[in-house]
Amino acid sequence: MPKIELSRVKGDFGFEATDENGHVVRMDSSPESGGWDFGVRPMQMLLMGLAGCSAIDVLAILKKQRQDVKEYKMIVNGEREKGKEPSLWQDISLEFHLYGDVDKDKAVKAVELSINKYCSVSATLEKAGAEITWKVFVHPAR
Repeated sequence: MPKIELSRVKGDFGFEATDENGHVVRMDSSPESGGWDFGVRPMQMLLMGLAGCSAIDVLAILKKQRQDVKEYKMIVNGEREKGKEPSLWQDISLEFHLYGDVDKDKAVKAVELSINKYCSVSATLEKAGAEITWKVFVHPAR
């Protein structure tokens, strides 16, 4: 079972979370709510987790299909519920940018499989009520 250890290291809300392998992530609240802008907001980290989870899926699928992805970038935008506590992610849009000799249809299918079948973060967010939309852009290698 994964183990995370969280320690306060700066101000009231500046934390470092460490996993069992020693990887460290910094988190903090916004300055408006007493933080120091020391790290990522926890809710933003969920979006980062979604991007990372899906990226691993997409690139693994395309690698098996012998697609030559030279560069990869994602843009994630999210909108949270207004006037609610807790304020959950309501709408999340993803842009997948792949650079290289990549078949667009295969890229679209890889993203579809990730978001709808393989990515546990996507499934978790959708079960909490988030609507996730996505677009795929294939560009020539730079």
